[in-house]
This record gives sequence, structure tokens and C-alpha cells, in this order.
Amino acid sequence: MIRQKSRHDVFTDLGFGPAEAENLRIRSAMMRALVASIRKEKLTQAQAAKLLRVTQPRVSDLMRGKIHLFSIDNLVVLLAAAGLRVDLKVKRAA
Repeated sequence: MIRQKSRHDVFTDLGFGPAEAENLRIRSAMMRALVASIRKEKLTQAQAAKLLRVTQPRVSDLMRGKIHLFSIDNLVVLLAAAGLRVDLKVKRAA
């Protein structure tokens, strides 16, 4: 069976509308950056929680990719606490 290559991102392919798919794509990218930073610094979840000023279970949710528990606003705050900066680039949809 030959599968047709998707022209969209995974969230669109899963059936989310354009706005929700874009929101999920952005949150996913932010979460990946935060998790990568935690791993790069070799922080335990307890150390990451202290750095981010959240509880260890909250860090566990982040590390497990529980995207539905994190808003864009919350992720901006967490990224800033980790010493990371968010840059925004807006462009016309393809």
C-alpha cells in the first residue's frame, strides 16, 4: 500500500481545524525546546521544578508531553524561567 505524503502538519492530519492545529504546533515546539534544555543541562525533575518554579509533577507532565495541560502563555513563562527566549515569526500560510 502506498501512502500519500501529507501536505500539512501532524495536527492537521489528525483532524484538528487550522487554528487549533497551529496552536498545538506552537505549543509542541515550545515544549520540545524546554524538554531539550532540561535534558541538555542534565537536570533531575526536582531540579527542573525548582528552576521553573513549579512542582515536580508539573515537570513530569512536561517531560511526558502532556500538551493539553500547557497553554502558550504558561510555556512562555516556563521558557523564560529556564533562561530561554521565545522569538515570534509570522508568515503567510502556504
